[in-house]
Amino acid sequence: MNQRDLSELRRRLNPDRRNPTVVRGCYVGSDGQIIATFAHPVFHLPQEENEKYMALFKRVLSGSFGQNLLQMDFSAAQAMEGEEHRLLTALRDSALKDDSAVDAFYQRVIAYLRSTGPGEAQSVNEQLAANNHLILLLHDGYDVPHRDANGEADQEQSTDVFHYILCCVCPVKQTKPALSYYAAESEFHARSSDWVVSPPELGFLFPAYEERSANIYSALFYTRDICDMHDGFIENVFHTEPLMPAGEQKQTFQTILEDSLADECSLDVVQAVHETVRGLIEEQKADKTAEPLSFTSQAVKTLLEDCGVSTERAAAFEQQYSQAFGAYAELPAVNVVTPRQFKVDTPSVSIRVDPAHSDLIETRIIDGRCYVLVLADGDVQVNGVSVKFKPDAP
Repeated sequence: MNQRDLSELRRRLNPDRRNPTVVRGCYVGSDGQIIATFAHPVFHLPQEENEKYMALFKRVLSGSFGQNLLQMDFSAAQAMEGEEHRLLTALRDSALKDDSAVDAFYQRVIAYLRSTGPGEAQSVNEQLAANNHLILLLHDGYDVPHRDANGEADQEQSTDVFHYILCCVCPVKQTKPALSYYAAESEFHARSSDWVVSPPELGFLFPAYEERSANIYSALFYTRDICDMHDGFIENVFHTEPLMPAGEQKQTFQTILEDSLADECSLDVVQAVHETVRGLIEEQKADKTAEPLSFTSQAVKTLLEDCGVSTERAAAFEQQYSQAFGAYAELPAVNVVTPRQFKVDTPSVSIRVDPAHSDLIETRIIDGRCYVLVLADGDVQVNGVSVKFKPDAP
């Protein structure tokens, strides 16, 4: 999927248009017991409630590809015979009217919410399990308009109907008692605690929307926290290989860069890599029809050589990259660099600059000591006070 595909589906969730057909939900207690279930035709929802539901579902179609949004691929065997794929297909094909399929799906999600895992994953899952949750499902049938040679949509002509489901899993948290203003009385009174639906922690779109049609071999998975891939949910719902979180991908990439380049991992090289990748990301963003930018080990090797790294060190990087991510893995560009940030840290000082002006920073060795120098043209302020520079004494 690309940004234009995503925006096209997000527009379907405009509350004023009421395009989706139905919203179904399951309210689950922290003990895993179902408190309530419901099914609401979208057309009959009060305007304010419809807006709230659509806002939640829009979150599932938000974020960065490769970080919050990740493609989940099914094998041909799964699409033909897989139990998980069959269940998702039943949900979509029945427009969420198959009660047994909906109930089976709820149980898979509840099983994840009640589970715990080792290490850090355990604390994350225990935090999830401590809350009540609202599991939401939405169905929509999109009459895909034809596009002419200039890419303009012709609403009078349709090439296909894209039937899809959206799912989001939202924590439901208890608010604290507080004072609240009552307009009718023009007074403040105590307000008791209540249960409020929070933004989704995770969700997905099935099937993926690619080239203006359904790709039944893919789903688009959403996670609010880029460091938590919700492996248990992915196993229960998709039964595919767990994904390395975006934060872990970035940390692993940085470690490989340091280890393989060794003494060639200079500020100049890191600046050049950052600037090159940042420029490619900006070009990709400008083209709404472009697929998310990613790098293979060979592509990064070539990039490093173009940035001045020796062939030997670049080859060492390629080998370690393949060992960590896989020989044919493609790493999202947003997990190679942070496009909107360029930061230099020392044990006692942190320096942040606009990524477009990272060339203002340089390193030098003066009298045998290492220095980080920042070009300071124009107004310079210290704690909000403009300061002046004195020329060196003769």
